[in-house]
Amino acid sequence: MIDGPVERLMALYPRTFFACHRTHTRDPRTNRRLSQHQVNIIEHLDPVSPVTLNTLAQHLGVTPGTMSVHVEHLVRTGYVLRRRDRLDLRRVQLRLSPSGERIRAAQSVLDPALVADLVSALTPEERDAAFRGLEALARGAAEVLKGRREARRVPKPGVNS
Repeated sequence: MIDGPVERLMALYPRTFFACHRTHTRDPRTNRRLSQHQVNIIEHLDPVSPVTLNTLAQHLGVTPGTMSVHVEHLVRTGYVLRRRDRLDLRRVQLRLSPSGERIRAAQSVLDPALVADLVSALTPEERDAAFRGLEALARGAAEVLKGRREARRVPKPGVNS
């Protein structure tokens, strides 16, 4: 039996998410399908500031070899630009290509058509109640994030700023 608000949210949210989430992202120009792993890599890259392959692998919790395989595919398909560091040829720098930027801009975890199906299945009263609830959760999320940011700014006792 689900009693508390935390348990209720933990039980109900996944049902909504799984009904509406995208399993794959498609390139809007080529219709090429990308896996969530590929999209995750794209989301962590920037078109201007390069990141090293090893740094990206460590951040995403995979080995450099695994990251290299994924990046190779993204380079071949034109979503990622790769080059050797001029000062240290052992280091590989990665940047997002214009095609990768297009993927990142088009990326949404929810599929609008599936969300439309979900919303249209509700009565107007249910829809209003659902949106009021989501708006309340969004306000709560904003407060939690604000509190986390402020907590990071507070100097620790005995540490000079």
